[in-house]
Amino acid sequence: MNKDWYEGSNFNDMKDVLGEALTDFYHKTSTGKLWVHNKYGPKEEMPVDVYFRAMEDMPELEWAALQQCKGRILDIGAGAGSHALALQQMGLDITALDISPKAAVVMEQRGVKNVIRKDFYEMKGETYDSLLLLMNGIGLAGTLIGLRQFLTHAATLLSPGGGLIFDSSDIAYMYEGRIPEMKEYYGEIQYQYEYRRQRSDWFKWLFIDRKTLTETAASMGWHTELLFEDEWDQYLVKCRRYDTI
Repeated sequence: MNKDWYEGSNFNDMKDVLGEALTDFYHKTSTGKLWVHNKYGPKEEMPVDVYFRAMEDMPELEWAALQQCKGRILDIGAGAGSHALALQQMGLDITALDISPKAAVVMEQRGVKNVIRKDFYEMKGETYDSLLLLMNGIGLAGTLIGLRQFLTHAATLLSPGGGLIFDSSDIAYMYEGRIPEMKEYYGEIQYQYEYRRQRSDWFKWLFIDRKTLTETAASMGWHTELLFEDEWDQYLVKCRRYDTI
């Protein structure tokens, strides 16, 4: 299980690669590119401006997610804080969580009122009505085993009847419908960030198909409701505990 990657944000004792990119973009102090390396093909550029989207520029899936949020909300892996700012502008009680210290500073500078710089798995003692993870934030689970660990901890942070809201996608298309025999689930992908000649450690990021998600969640006592899906097998769900619905 990799705990250090939320909505693309990372931090460890040595590097805060995405946090550096967010800081430079916000302060317009660098024109460096953020690259994403992977184990299946050439590196790809990750446009940093996507983390700074205004409300009107957010896709339909994200709008659907924001409309589902209610009560006390925790935005997990808040990145540069765009979704937290949108919810704040909607008058909702939102707290933004990110493990990256540089990302946390950027959020505060952008006007996010409640920011916590902490590992999700260190969150204790507070409960929320909505847990939000966007931009495939559920990927932080890393693996199917990690997803079970994530759901176990998320249950301790949700108020009775509360909802876990997140998106993911089925990446079977990468194999053109012929998924090879693999020791690991095909949606467990290894990535590495690079920015201004600094590289993060390699980390696993989970993309989970809806059937596997629903079955995994059900086996742990969660009901999964589909909220949105598109033609690219990207979907949005809301999960709630059966015993609190």
